[in-house]
Amino acid sequence: MSDLALLSVTEAAGAFAKGEASAEAMVRACLARIEAHDGRINAVVRLDREEALAAAAALDRARAGNAKLGPLAGVPMMHKDMYYRAGKVSGCGSAIRRDFRPKATATVLERLDAAGAIDMGTLNMAEFAQNPTGHNRHHGDCHNPWNLPYCTGGSSSGSGAGVAARFFAAALGSDTGGSIRLPASICGVTGIKGTQTRVSRAGAMPLSFSMDNVGPLTRTARDAARIMRVIAGKDPRDPTSAAEPVPDYEAALTGDLRGLSVAVPREWFFDGAEEAVVKAFEAALEVLKARGATVTRVSAPSLHAVGTYVSVVSRVEGATIHAEWMRERAGDYATHLSGRLYGGYAIPATWYVEALSRRGPLLRQFCREAFAGHHVVATPTLRMRVPTLAETDIDASPDNWARHMAVSANTRPFNYLGLPTVSIPCGFDDRGLPIGLQIAARPFAEARALMVADAFQRDTDWHACVPAL
Repeated sequence: MSDLALLSVTEAAGAFAKGEASAEAMVRACLARIEAHDGRINAVVRLDREEALAAAAALDRARAGNAKLGPLAGVPMMHKDMYYRAGKVSGCGSAIRRDFRPKATATVLERLDAAGAIDMGTLNMAEFAQNPTGHNRHHGDCHNPWNLPYCTGGSSSGSGAGVAARFFAAALGSDTGGSIRLPASICGVTGIKGTQTRVSRAGAMPLSFSMDNVGPLTRTARDAARIMRVIAGKDPRDPTSAAEPVPDYEAALTGDLRGLSVAVPREWFFDGAEEAVVKAFEAALEVLKARGATVTRVSAPSLHAVGTYVSVVSRVEGATIHAEWMRERAGDYATHLSGRLYGGYAIPATWYVEALSRRGPLLRQFCREAFAGHHVVATPTLRMRVPTLAETDIDASPDNWARHMAVSANTRPFNYLGLPTVSIPCGFDDRGLPIGLQIAARPFAEARALMVADAFQRDTDWHACVPAL
């Protein structure tokens, strides 16, 4: 443990619990790494150095006094700048909220605090969480730690880049159209979006009433399982949160895939897919087969309707949330974002109601198509290799719009369907940039998706690779 910043969530929690590393030493290691390298990555918005060190010292004293420790005790974390902490600025990646200080703390932050995690501050993100690449005109773009001119994925850009760069062990992101899974894939880390309603959204900046999700970006599937056990579950402050019991996700990570069937849809996910992505995906399937899984190609024609409806829902709900500011402060938005929001006002109400009313029937249809006789669905997280920041900058050139939106083509359907979905690294392309494998399961079957992800990581080391900062 020469560099404590390299420890994963479970490694850091274990080292602290056993007395092999102090919480203060782990925080200082992360702070040193941030100070040495974030000038080029631009992942961090606010660094709460003194508060983090004080929290670490308190945990060290508690351990010395044989106090009961939480499952995340001593683990350094930072979070996307849209999770409210009472009295602290939560800017949401915007100019409009650059001075916003909420009066209450997000439920997920309270649950992480209670589990012993150390909050070191906030992270860069796309403005109001509304783009898949992570561009930000107000704080500056976040850069991919594997290759700086390339994008990080968004909107949880700082979360993905910071976990990959080993600035902290894990981070919260949010996912409305792929904003956890995209930076996880593009930055070479693990990210999970739970079932819709699985994790409370109280105290988190809203984007889409019916598709927002809270979840972690981590080094490993085991790390994600531990954090999900802490943050998932019913919350009285969020009436939309599910009362479904929360299982021990970590206990489900057996590594045994014998008898497990993986479905690979023929439609949608491979349309225009690049050769490097397909090659890495097929190699990943072989790893799962070697663990005992079977793989079957299935037809899922419902995906074409899903791909249309998801855009209607996200645009209308996003435009609704921003209606007042768009009337009064439209000039404070980046050009690409105001353009996206204006588009939402042009969608007829009948289209929006149709898109909402079709969600249940299309979910049932997709489950019949993809899950009949199968346990999980596997796809590439992105169809393309990681693009550069310049290639996806739609403020610089509207001609980049198609490439910009294509980044999230494979993640958006699972938001509309509300299914739990994990992205894990499964290779690198010829430019040294990560490629992601996406695993989806039935509603509230996060444990199964994580089990498959963990089994894959037992036989590969893509998740253990560290960018040469």
